[in-house]
Amino acid sequence: MPVGAYDCDVLVVGGGIVGLSTAYAVGRAAPGTRVTVLEKEPGPARHQTGRNSGVIHSGIYYRPGSLKARYAVRGAAEMVKFCAEYGVEHAVTGKLIVATERAELPRLHALVQRGRENGIPVRELGAAQIAEYEPEVRGLAAIHVGSTGVCDYTGVARQLALASGADIRYGARVVQVDRRPERGVAVRTTAGDVVRGRVLVNCAGLYCDELARLTGDEPGVRIVPFRGEYYELARPELVRGLVYPVPDPAFPFLGVHLTRGVDGGVHIGPNAVPALAREGYDWTVVRPRELAGTLAWPGSWAMARRHWRYGTGELHRSLSKGAFLEAVRGLLPAARAEDLVPAPAGVRAQAVLRDGSLVDDFLIKEGPRAVHVLNAPSPAATASLPIGREVARRALEMLAAVGGAGISAPRP
Repeated sequence: MPVGAYDCDVLVVGGGIVGLSTAYAVGRAAPGTRVTVLEKEPGPARHQTGRNSGVIHSGIYYRPGSLKARYAVRGAAEMVKFCAEYGVEHAVTGKLIVATERAELPRLHALVQRGRENGIPVRELGAAQIAEYEPEVRGLAAIHVGSTGVCDYTGVARQLALASGADIRYGARVVQVDRRPERGVAVRTTAGDVVRGRVLVNCAGLYCDELARLTGDEPGVRIVPFRGEYYELARPELVRGLVYPVPDPAFPFLGVHLTRGVDGGVHIGPNAVPALAREGYDWTVVRPRELAGTLAWPGSWAMARRHWRYGTGELHRSLSKGAFLEAVRGLLPAARAEDLVPAPAGVRAQAVLRDGSLVDDFLIKEGPRAVHVLNAPSPAATASLPIGREVARRALEMLAAVGGAGISAPRP
């Protein structure tokens, strides 16, 4: 295509926090690079970004050396700085990770070691010391992680959009991709518009694997959607900050936890149950084509066989408020059934391999003229600024390689 035929240099699909962070990073690394962001919703951050608990994670849970560990630790500090610079609501509250059973104590001690390996200061607490931080919480032991916080991620996404300088088009769902490695990428939206770019960046979240296949690249994974259901605590005064159980290392979810947000309300949850649609925010939302796609992936069945016992417990908590309350009372004995007020759910886009393994790190792959973000669940919001820089680096290197209008690849 001649230069004038391109609408942009970098075409980002997805207006969540990772897509907008990528657009922001491109603008900062290579001013003058033309970036267009296509988002199918009428505004930013309508799915994973805007439906999580708002936690700025410390990085304590993640395998040392992994992208999650490195980017979460770095990203937490950068997110606090970004929020302060742009006036986005945030607070560094710290959090407790609490062992309520003896069997959890070895896992709690392992987390202390992991935190130290990841460069995160932690304080070990005995049962009596827990009350110094959370008078209503009970446990055998705990650790306090001081670098954990909360923020308004939707507000962060809006500021990233404004500061990126990108052409951001809402209501633009991509339905067709025509990639020509020697020329570029053209996408068609539901409105019939065609947008042409030199390089495509896929930050489509719950639909990232489908967009990769539309582009002509086999992602090697499928997104299996897991719904996280929340309650709001009617008596928020029972919780001062953030309280988590000791996670099960065999599963990527952190268990039902208590989160005081920037608005002063306390969210309880989430659990994790398979959703019947990629945007299946309750049991009534069923999309047969999407459900059939999930069931047709061999990894879905292998995962179910491997984790059926854990999944049964999560399903029970989804269908029974009493079971959910029982999980909450393990940490917060004062909680009563009337304290649990239903709140909006979220859906996690979890990449699953063919053998049923859940991808446990961020996953970014490349194809001709395309960069695909294929696994970016929690703590991706926390880590969004480093993730955005990494995706931008790859896109700009690709752009430089194809002779993109004077663009040179930035240093890593």
